[in-house]
Amino acid sequence: MKPNYFKSKLFMKYIWSYLFILLIPLVLMTIFIYQNAVSNLRSEIEQSRLAQLTQTKVIIDARMKELSEIASRISYDKRLTPYHVHDPIYSGEAIQALDQYKSTSSIIDEIYLYFHKDDKIYSSKGLNNLDVFTSNVSFQNWKGDVLLQNLNTVKYPTMRPADIVSKPSGREETMLAYLIPITPNSSNPHGTVMYLIKESELTSLIDSILGKYQGLTYILDNEGHVLVDNRHGEALSSADAKSLFDNLSPGIQNRNLNGQEHSIVSVKSENNGWTYVTIMPSAQFFSSVLHVRSFIIMLFFIVVLVGAAIALVLARMQYQPISMLVEFADSKSGAKASESGSKLTLNELDRIRSALQEYSSRIDLQEPFARNHFLSMMLKYGSAQSLTPELKEAFDLHFDRSHHFVMVIGWDENEQNGQQERQDLLELLTQIEFPELAAHGYGVELSQLDQLGLIISFNLSSTMDEIWHMQQIVEAVRSHMLESFDMIPMIGVGTCYVNLDQLNQSFIEACSAFEMRVSTDHGSVSYFEKLSYTPDHAFWIPNNTLLKLSQSLKQGSYDVAAQMIHSAIQSLRTSELSALLTRCICFDLLNTILKTASELGNHGMMQQVAPNMIYSNSLDELERSLLNLASEICNQVEQDNQKEEQSIIDQIVAYIDGHYTDNTLSLETVAFEFGISPSHVSRSFKDKMGLNFIQYIWQKRMEEVMHQLKMTNDPLKDIILKVGYLDTPNFIRKFKKETGYTPGQYRKMFTEGGASVNDLDDE
Repeated sequence: MKPNYFKSKLFMKYIWSYLFILLIPLVLMTIFIYQNAVSNLRSEIEQSRLAQLTQTKVIIDARMKELSEIASRISYDKRLTPYHVHDPIYSGEAIQALDQYKSTSSIIDEIYLYFHKDDKIYSSKGLNNLDVFTSNVSFQNWKGDVLLQNLNTVKYPTMRPADIVSKPSGREETMLAYLIPITPNSSNPHGTVMYLIKESELTSLIDSILGKYQGLTYILDNEGHVLVDNRHGEALSSADAKSLFDNLSPGIQNRNLNGQEHSIVSVKSENNGWTYVTIMPSAQFFSSVLHVRSFIIMLFFIVVLVGAAIALVLARMQYQPISMLVEFADSKSGAKASESGSKLTLNELDRIRSALQEYSSRIDLQEPFARNHFLSMMLKYGSAQSLTPELKEAFDLHFDRSHHFVMVIGWDENEQNGQQERQDLLELLTQIEFPELAAHGYGVELSQLDQLGLIISFNLSSTMDEIWHMQQIVEAVRSHMLESFDMIPMIGVGTCYVNLDQLNQSFIEACSAFEMRVSTDHGSVSYFEKLSYTPDHAFWIPNNTLLKLSQSLKQGSYDVAAQMIHSAIQSLRTSELSALLTRCICFDLLNTILKTASELGNHGMMQQVAPNMIYSNSLDELERSLLNLASEICNQVEQDNQKEEQSIIDQIVAYIDGHYTDNTLSLETVAFEFGISPSHVSRSFKDKMGLNFIQYIWQKRMEEVMHQLKMTNDPLKDIILKVGYLDTPNFIRKFKKETGYTPGQYRKMFTEGGASVNDLDDE
């Protein structure tokens, strides 16, 4: 069923936009017809501006009076006496009180309380030393020493002109500072309340009253200084501004400014002596028009009819892709079909933007885990063909070098200072560059907390051989780690390959080198090729083949194990050894498989081997038998890993069920509690539970909040804090989005007497 476009406000807005564009000539000609009414129109506008300025004056005066009343209440508030503010026990209440006063006025950006001769200043966010305050809140034209002098000496309410304020974050905002001595109207005040007010708060207030206005708006203090400067058009020169403000009287007048005639409207406040001024170019009241009324009328009808048809076609062309995107966003966000008809008429662009922001936040959150998962799969299966251009761009991976190898980096758990240091180490190795060696690397989290993988790609230099080049890269990695961390790594290095599909072999070789390293001392580096060197027994199966076979079985990598068995049997086929010696050599393969099976806990595999398997079978049959044994071991390893993962996930779920009310609970803390890498926990948790870690915790907290809302009358804020959620407003928004009700409405459905007073306050 096609949607009814005319029910969409956005679609109608497109039509009116196109009509407006097409009707501009008609509007220009209409202005000419009413040339005689221009003077009347000007008078009406000026009178209207005068009334609006008067309204602006009344509203702003009321806001200033409200600030004075707040200062008066502060001066009599027992929580904000010098004794309570300086007392460490009650200072928290004082800061909370300031925050409450701040929230009573919408124009206050920040509120500060200062007691004369004190070395600290207090705000709704905490207390600061004066030197810290003046460095954090830096005014461009109000120096720190003058600011402190004004805070100590001000005797009557004083508004500072709008000034540029630099914040610690680097942001700059234009603000006004309003100083009110406390106690108000006292000849000897003991302190000062200072409000910081964004200039935009007052300008937006003025704009909301004046409406669509092209001109200049000023607020002047009782001495003629400009407090607020709101510009919609050209600015006045400093000479014109000084001449105007020095001789300005309330009412409506015309003056020549910047070489043009301007209409000036001003009113003065009786309360504080401020003057409100609007300045409008007189040319705004006149426009070029045509002479023939009949032609205007005819053109009006032609433009309306043709314009309406063109606007309809163009609006439909423009709205159709937006409509499709809205339907897609609704389908992906789980919108109900019954609501789709009503939702189609409202906020299409907002819904598309929200969907894009939601997807973007999910991608940003999951990208490190997805990248690590992808690299882990490359180490396990060596599937370089899965590295599509889209994935390369998304994960910022560049395997465009000629040679590749894998390093396994480990360290003593006693050396590691905690999860933050491990996270910093992972960030250091996530993407590492060595331009002088034409090499770069990508770090990979392994399931063990005390090990990391590092995939290295490099271009082989013509001036050095492969092994020496690899040694230089390994030494550069070690040096880079030693410069940043107080730990000495142990490193296993796999063989270098030119084919990216062989990364899984290099990884298994690196694991073998790490496991079989000769020295267990800190800083030892073990190369797989050196471990497998057998100069005197070239006719035997090479040690590197047996090592890789053993390690591939331990890793459950059947592809690599099958390749090792096939290459060993193939070399025996092409050898000129006797049949008896060939069969004896085959025992190396069988012994390696059986020994590895025994190390993995499979002690019954020996009984599955027929006594005459090697002597009575052909090499082809022997290869099939060995492959069957390898497949059985790899399958068993996979099953054991799955069982172990399921057991660990069960433990993690039980741990979360017992600790989800802890606001410090996170993926990293759980990972280090169980000695597993965070990426491994995230991936395994999602695979086993069907939802990610954060979603599960949110679900547990939601269930508990819903239970507490049904069974208790505790305040909503206390309930949310109890379940470990610190951001109450955000929780309420998510609660309503998920359930369709606010927490107060949800409680009311399950309470016979209606909502409690506490919940009404929370709402």
